[in-house]
Amino acid sequence: MKLASRINSILPSVNGDILKALDKLANVEGITSVDLNYPEHFEQYSVKEIERKIKELNLEVNGLALRFRKHFLNGELGNSNQSISEDAKTLCLEAVDTCRALEGKVITVWLGFDGFDYPFQMNYEQTWQQVKEYLQQVADYAPELKISIEYKPYQERSYALIDSIGTTMLMVKEIDRKNVGVTVDYCHMLMKRENPAYGMNIAQVRGKLFGVHLNDGYGTHDDGLMLGTVSLMQTLEFLYYLKKEDYKQVIYFDTFPIREEPIAEITQNVKMIKQLDRLLDNVGMDYIQEVISQNNAIDVNELFLKCLKGEEVENLRV
Repeated sequence: MKLASRINSILPSVNGDILKALDKLANVEGITSVDLNYPEHFEQYSVKEIERKIKELNLEVNGLALRFRKHFLNGELGNSNQSISEDAKTLCLEAVDTCRALEGKVITVWLGFDGFDYPFQMNYEQTWQQVKEYLQQVADYAPELKISIEYKPYQERSYALIDSIGTTMLMVKEIDRKNVGVTVDYCHMLMKRENPAYGMNIAQVRGKLFGVHLNDGYGTHDDGLMLGTVSLMQTLEFLYYLKKEDYKQVIYFDTFPIREEPIAEITQNVKMIKQLDRLLDNVGMDYIQEVISQNNAIDVNELFLKCLKGEEVENLRV
């Protein structure tokens, strides 16, 4: 199991020093990989210095996530000001070059400012086409990398242009590039009132699941709580489908410890995902599939009880 975690959770404890944050992250048993934000994680040190540190710590770079700030507040690739949207594309291409240098695999694009707050504020189709064309250009610039669209229904804007698994998959289909897919974030899915396992599986079975962010929350905000702490059974179902389809890419803990000590919080996420993975093995993947095939709520409730008890299942009879 390849695991990474949010470096920004650690930065406040090391006075914002990315190299010291990496040192601390590498001490968490079970963390294998690193996802970096571009450009914010490259403001203090050169790419070579960061690469040297990551190799020294025996970690691998999964990829880079775009972070648009400052003059992108009214839109990134979809900004109606063409010079700003061109700047956003340039930032994406710079991230691609940096990812290549670090031997990463995935560029994650979250367009948090491409959206609207008021009726009549956006030309929907024009903006959609503009974002699509820019993402096609990024994909064509980096055919060897995965370009992964992360969606979120709102925050930073009241409404996001790409807000759900449905609109994301439509955008991916219209972009029509093999290297363009989807990153799902568990909390974002709860905010959209999606069932996370169902939404994730839509991308998964179509070969378009390029990234997974795990966390938990109450469904109204991007709470970023430790995984499995609020919606335990939905988290377990999510992990079941990852395991069933043999997901081998990195799972990223996108959690926000504010009052918690960050390394302790990351450690709990690692412990939880490994315990849930053991639970699935213990109850039995075949047994779970048999329960699903029965389409019976009583059988499902019995499965829940077996999970809570940690029982082993000796046969497939439901």
